Amino acid sequence: MKEYDFTLKFRLGSANEDAEKYVEALAEAGCDDALVGVGQNGRVSLHFIREADSAMEALSSAVTDVRRAIPDAKLVEADPDYVGVTDIADFFGVSRQYVRKLILSKGASFPDPVHEGNPSLWHLADVLRWFQEEGQKGFSSEALEVAQVTMQLNVLNSCVKASVVSGNGFYFHAQVPNEELRAAMG
Repeated sequence: MKEYDFTLKFRLGSANEDAEKYVEALAEAGCDDALVGVGQNGRVSLHFIREADSAMEALSSAVTDVRRAIPDAKLVEADPDYVGVTDIADFFGVSRQYVRKLILSKGASFPDPVHEGNPSLWHLADVLRWFQEEGQKGFSSEALEVAQVTMQLNVLNSCVKASVVSGNGFYFHAQVPNEELRAAMG
């Protein structure tokens, strides 16, 4: 078994709902390996350090446990995924200037951002794979595995929300591999 470190953010059934009332139920449902954040009504955030055989098992079991305690909770975001220059610098323990220099000097070989702007954002999994290929910095295999799964969950969550028929006849339907994940999305 390996340890996986990740955060899941959920929207509750009502925007005014106080998440504090779910803290005990979350622990009883198996989320006793998570630090629960309840600072905003209608939202709950759980930072897990979960033991599992794989990152997918860790994240999907965490989603299942949260939904057991809060059946109407909807997944908003899985972290770590979206990162800016500062996040990348913090992850590797280097300066922002060093990361900026890498991005500029490596040009087209550095991963394309998911959002180009101020700030630009990348998927952490893409950045970690690039660092791995370039031999730039070391990190754990679990960090890359979690980043890949959180990216997949966030992309899948976006696809589920986009599964509609538009006015021009374009149809998209996301295939979700697990019914519990499907219920937690959209």
